[in-house]
Amino acid sequence: MTYSENPDGPCKWGIGSIAFGGAALLISMLVVFAGPFAPQQSIGTSVGQIIGEIAVSAMDTVRGEAPPAPEAQPWDIDRVLMIAGPVLAICGFIAAIVSTIKQDPWRMAAYGTAMGVAAITVQFIWWVAILICGILLLISIIENGASFLEF
Repeated sequence: MTYSENPDGPCKWGIGSIAFGGAALLISMLVVFAGPFAPQQSIGTSVGQIIGEIAVSAMDTVRGEAPPAPEAQPWDIDRVLMIAGPVLAICGFIAAIVSTIKQDPWRMAAYGTAMGVAAITVQFIWWVAILICGILLLISIIENGASFLEF
């Protein structure tokens, strides 16, 4: 079937795949390079709270007390954007599959799929890098914060 014979019009699903994939890639890049958008504590305050929580947890364990219940984090714009990128990428994949089934030009489905894969890959690599840096930070806090734990 050629482009002019397509009964659904000018490749709606292929264009949708490109739109969803492009939006997913744009949001993923926005999260990585322009975020965070919600107000954040300073690094010094966060590190101090981590050291304090480690000390309190260590003392509670020594006393035999139960750990406090975990607190649920509220949804903010950063969490919404982090979820929106992969969701849009999946919508782009679905549109690409439908585009292929409807026999739209293969390039549109391929471009939409490639942008969706790129969006998910960008966020995955970003989170792996953040995880490695966080582990290194915790190691240095535990090594250097041991003097705070002495009572």
